[in-house]
Amino acid sequence: MTDLSLLSLAAASLPAGGGAPSHLDPLALFMNADIVVKCVLAALAAASVWGWMIILSFGIRVSVLRRGSDEYEAEFWKARDIDAFQNARSGGKTADLPVAKVVSAALSEWRRSVGGKVDREGARARLAAVMDSVVAQESERLGDRLNFLATVGSVAPFVGLFGTVWGIMNSFFQIGQQQNSSLAVVAPGISEALFATAIGLFAAIPAVIAYNRFSHVVNGFEARLQRFADRFHATLSRELDGM
Repeated sequence: MTDLSLLSLAAASLPAGGGAPSHLDPLALFMNADIVVKCVLAALAAASVWGWMIILSFGIRVSVLRRGSDEYEAEFWKARDIDAFQNARSGGKTADLPVAKVVSAALSEWRRSVGGKVDREGARARLAAVMDSVVAQESERLGDRLNFLATVGSVAPFVGLFGTVWGIMNSFFQIGQQQNSSLAVVAPGISEALFATAIGLFAAIPAVIAYNRFSHVVNGFEARLQRFADRFHATLSRELDGM
């Protein structure tokens, strides 16, 4: 067999493209990127990881709160003695429920308001103010970390775009340095630059979806607490009428 035949067989046995990778390798893109693009990618990756931690923890927290609130409210409206009911649940996880905090605040104000001469209208106003304050406070606590998701959703695409612009600028610089405008010179830098935009969108899209969904959940939970507070206020108001 001639040398030419051997070369032909060897060439036929190689993968198409002369051994070039058949798919994008994110790790290789990161390792070959410029230091500025690396910093952008690392920051976006960290923001994405932290955002997913918030998403998962918030989902678990809301599930626990809903289940605990359902059980608490079902038992609360069946109780004959509210003070005894609340004292029996003053410790443990039940006491940390937002609805339980509304009841505790209302009962504390009730005791102060009926301890001496009863001013019915003043007591009603104070009870409503106390419960509204607790409802607002617990709603703020529930949605506290959602601001991070909003920030990631709005800022991450622009951070990724900054990495893209920087990478493309670096590619043009390489063209000037090598005096060569072939695609082989600029393609790696452009790929790394566009990878920054992709990571920015990867971080932003779940954050925006989660923020919109969880904001709706927080608003719904606040409305639920407010309905409970209004109903409890009506119960206490009837007690005041009987004094």
